[in-house]
Amino acid sequence: MTGNTLHEALFAPLAGRNDALIELPDGATISGRAFAGMIARFAHALTQAGVQPGDRVVVQLEKSPAALAVYAAAVTAGAVFVPLNTAYTPDEVDYFIENAEPRLVLVDPALAPVLGPLAERHGARVLALGADGGGSLGAAARGQPEHFDPVTREPDDLAALLYTSGTTGRSKGAMLSHANLLSNAQVLVEEWRFSDADVLLHVLPIFHTHGLFVATNVTLAAGARMILLPKFDIEAVIAHLPRATVMMGVPTHYTRLLADDRVDRDLVGHMRLFVSGSAPLLEETHEAFAARTGHRILERYGMTETNMNTSNPYDGERRAGTVGFPLPGVEVRITDPDTGEVLDPGATGIVEVRGLNVFMGYWRMPEKTAEELRDNGFFITGDLGRVDADGYLHIVGRSKDMIISGGLNVYPKEIELILDAQPGVAESAVIGVPHPDFGEAVLGVLVPRDDAAPDLAAIRATLGESLAAFKRPKALVTVPELPRNTMGKVQKAELRARFGDRFAVSGG
Repeated sequence: MTGNTLHEALFAPLAGRNDALIELPDGATISGRAFAGMIARFAHALTQAGVQPGDRVVVQLEKSPAALAVYAAAVTAGAVFVPLNTAYTPDEVDYFIENAEPRLVLVDPALAPVLGPLAERHGARVLALGADGGGSLGAAARGQPEHFDPVTREPDDLAALLYTSGTTGRSKGAMLSHANLLSNAQVLVEEWRFSDADVLLHVLPIFHTHGLFVATNVTLAAGARMILLPKFDIEAVIAHLPRATVMMGVPTHYTRLLADDRVDRDLVGHMRLFVSGSAPLLEETHEAFAARTGHRILERYGMTETNMNTSNPYDGERRAGTVGFPLPGVEVRITDPDTGEVLDPGATGIVEVRGLNVFMGYWRMPEKTAEELRDNGFFITGDLGRVDADGYLHIVGRSKDMIISGGLNVYPKEIELILDAQPGVAESAVIGVPHPDFGEAVLGVLVPRDDAAPDLAAIRATLGESLAAFKRPKALVTVPELPRNTMGKVQKAELRARFGDRFAVSGG
């Protein structure tokens, strides 16, 4: 008898768990058995809403147990889960719905009046689900059976689409299979020594691979439990850390912990592991956290298209400034950016990865898939890296013009198109510059038109209407002209050098 790959491994075992799976900020708990019932009820509601195997279900929901259950329900019902950043504006959501062509769009009840007509224009049905389980989907799920026969899904069947930025400035849907997600979760359970005794302090968003497919899937695969916080809130984190054993975060979280004098060895004495990813962790942050708490943060390297690729060792030296070694089953090589030839150890080039974790390609973008996914299975990450004499991978930059701010991807072209259209702006360049809190901050560099200076306040207002907050420039500056090479290409490296200390003192 065939089954449903992810359901069998991650969700089916919950039916036999009477112990707490999820603890909420107020101390209330949800048992594994109760969560399994919630998954089944939502799966029934999804199918009754017309969702069939292979259909996409686009989700823009606040973090909650109900939202996690919808993820599991979509997988169980054989659908393709498509999570969207909750900060995306309706204009941005419109693109994802048009591209993914979902059967169903799930949104917060407050957004249903706005997103409902938008989705319907693309032939999708809209249902609402609040963090408290309310809304039209919640109503449809109430009273449904607490058992659902999972739809057969093989390892190579599509489980999720995660959108990531691309060189065109348009987001690309990375197609992730059941095997992609399960293999990575199982490897991380072993590598990071997870067990049913662990308690994860879950502070990450669940629209992102880090919070959904690493934090959540690893917890489920290990039979562990989680303290589910809606977001990273320093007071809540400090209150719950003493009862947790593991925390996965982004560098911003660790700088905020270090800024609070209450964070010391006593507070984290019960902790087993701190993990950091989604953006580079500064060596000074790594060393300061170790000195303060006695814990060396385990930094790893992953991306939307691959989940996790490398990790510093659980046992052994966690080397600051590196992302460790390839995970079991993952191959990493460094190639020449121009020729694709494999480089000798120590040389800097493009990081390429191959393994069961590597995605199936980009949704309905065969040309882009062919550009970035080699015939031999290696994915061209676009990151620049080198492997040192001890085998540790160092990520030294990105060949793709991507900004990672607070662990979230920002593609400059999208912002530049808006800036270039503003009155008084002749042209623009958007760059990422170091920021003590966000890792990188978005900076807009504007060249004024000869006949009129740009109104920076008005431009900020326009950006606020059309872009999610994490994409908006932390500052706008003007220059007489943009630096260019002999071919006319804007030299963003020169701009980054010029404005690199923009947030060094004030923190933005």
